[in-house]
Amino acid sequence: MGAFAFFAGVLLSLMGMGRWHETGSPYWLIGSLVLFLLVLLGSMTGKKTG
Repeated sequence: MGAFAFFAGVLLSLMGMGRWHETGSPYWLIGSLVLFLLVLLGSMTGKKTG
């Protein structure tokens, strides 16, 4: 996972958290947490170059 994809995923999960804070819907919270975990997992297991 590249740096751009990592920051885009983190930004999307933070935007989802903000939407959850606005609406109070548990679906936004669950979706944001799942996306954040996928980004975290992808960054840890991504192809290492160098």
